[in-house]
Amino acid sequence: METEIEKLIPHRFPFLFVDKIITANEKEIIGIKSFDKSNDMLTGSFPEFNFIPGMILVESMAQCGGAGVKKARLADGLFGLASMENVTFLKGVTYNEEIKYVIKNIRISNKLIKQSGIAYAKNEPIFEATWLCARID
Repeated sequence: METEIEKLIPHRFPFLFVDKIITANEKEIIGIKSFDKSNDMLTGSFPEFNFIPGMILVESMAQCGGAGVKKARLADGLFGLASMENVTFLKGVTYNEEIKYVIKNIRISNKLIKQSGIAYAKNEPIFEATWLCARID
């Protein structure tokens, strides 16, 4: 049975990194993800610190952005991550911590989606990024 998120974006385990979209409108998307160690693919990066890999966090935020765009019905089609800019990691985040992504919609059309966001754990920023997705279907 498909989850709500699986109805919005094509990603599936082990590469589905969104638990829930809380808010989705033309200005802002807020999404949640909590990673656990059941996904062996994620446990090899900084294992002594128990950190979630940074690029997985970036992918998770982009997936939240895409799922939010679909949930708010702001664009149709299949979009893929095309470019990243201004990615800054501020702090590591460990498994089983809830991560909240606060994403701003900069530009949305049926061909391109540009967004920026800040990820938070324990109400502290852990990274920020700006990215562009292009329609691929």
